[in-house]
Amino acid sequence: MYQELIKDLKTKADEVMGKLNDEFRNIHTGRANASLVENIIISYYGQNTPLKQMANINIPESNMIVISPWDVGSLGDIENSIRNSDLKLNPVNDGKNIRIVLPPLTEERRNELIKLVGKLGEEARVVIRTLRQEIWNEVKKMESGGDLTEDDRYSAEEELNKIVKEYNDKIEKSSYLKGEELKKI
Repeated sequence: MYQELIKDLKTKADEVMGKLNDEFRNIHTGRANASLVENIIISYYGQNTPLKQMANINIPESNMIVISPWDVGSLGDIENSIRNSDLKLNPVNDGKNIRIVLPPLTEERRNELIKLVGKLGEEARVVIRTLRQEIWNEVKKMESGGDLTEDDRYSAEEELNKIVKEYNDKIEKSSYLKGEELKKI
């Protein structure tokens, strides 16, 4: 019975890991990459739209991103969304395209990005713990309702703790690898 809840936890935890890894891909290491900006959400005619659905994103040089929107009227919205993102980028609007020149990573900027990686990792761990608590509350309800034995509750608790530890280890490893990547010059 509780096995369905455990499967649900694994599915949601995999989604959390996927989102975390996507966010890590968006943290740049000095080289331009379309994935850095493609998922920035733009408020476009009252709709929240990812940038990749509104524009072509090109990398003409190793430190430059050029965004060519399909609707030139959206240039201001794109520019504001990029400027207000956590990436601390400075887009330049030339009337047809938006150019982003990625500055070389300074030691200070590297440390800021490493702190951001740590913060994102901690947020993912909090989400995993919250999911675990929701499942645990369901297990306790099932036990008090007579749908689950005490032994099953202990088994469920053991499995929950094992899964949470597994995903916390994955988050820790992913955060560590991204931090090491940022430390390389």
